[in-house]
Amino acid sequence: MRFVLLCLIPLLFLNCEDKKTEPKKTSKIVQNTSEEKKEAKKDSVIEPEREYPFLTDDNAMEFFLEYEKHNKENKVRITTDFGEIDILLFNETKFHRANFIFLTKQSYFDNTQFYRIVNNFIIQGGNTDDAKVKRKRKKIGKYLLPKDTKRGFKHHRGAVSMPSGAIKNPYKLASPYQFFIVQKKDGAYHLDGDYTIFGKVIRGMDVVDEIAKQETDNAEWPLHNVYIKKVEIIE
Repeated sequence: MRFVLLCLIPLLFLNCEDKKTEPKKTSKIVQNTSEEKKEAKKDSVIEPEREYPFLTDDNAMEFFLEYEKHNKENKVRITTDFGEIDILLFNETKFHRANFIFLTKQSYFDNTQFYRIVNNFIIQGGNTDDAKVKRKRKKIGKYLLPKDTKRGFKHHRGAVSMPSGAIKNPYKLASPYQFFIVQKKDGAYHLDGDYTIFGKVIRGMDVVDEIAKQETDNAEWPLHNVYIKKVEIIE
């Protein structure tokens, strides 16, 4: 009997081994929640509100009439590759003074050029072929200013005046983005009555003379760019 029991014990263990089952594999299904299904929201870019209107021929005069009441500065400094030029802007030509102060505060003139040079006549600035400056001008607006030539000012040496804005411009409306400085020693009085004088150089005519000496091509554009690094208000 003992022998029989001893033989049955191993069989009993084998039977238990067979009955063991493998652990159940649980399938876990991960479902996206409604939040996860939603695409990430893109950050919306909010354009800052303009501090001034887009300027046109229809609204520029009204804008500068109001602007000049609250922006009375009348001295600016032009920093160039050749030195500094200080300019006094005339209160009598209020639209043109206000326009120049406005553009200065918009940093428009920074990185423009003295793009036209005629020795013993004028140097003309405010334009450039730089795309960034063109975009700035496009953002500010497209407008012309009327002549204001009956204030008794003459195109003496050092006078700061505003050129016409277009070829087809019989009334010689002024281009607000450009200006010229008379460099001729005995003045350029043939320009009187056609172009608005709105300021004069009070320091730095030696710099004007140095710029006027630069060599130009046939279109009077200097062979080496003469940059206006910045224009800033000093009073």
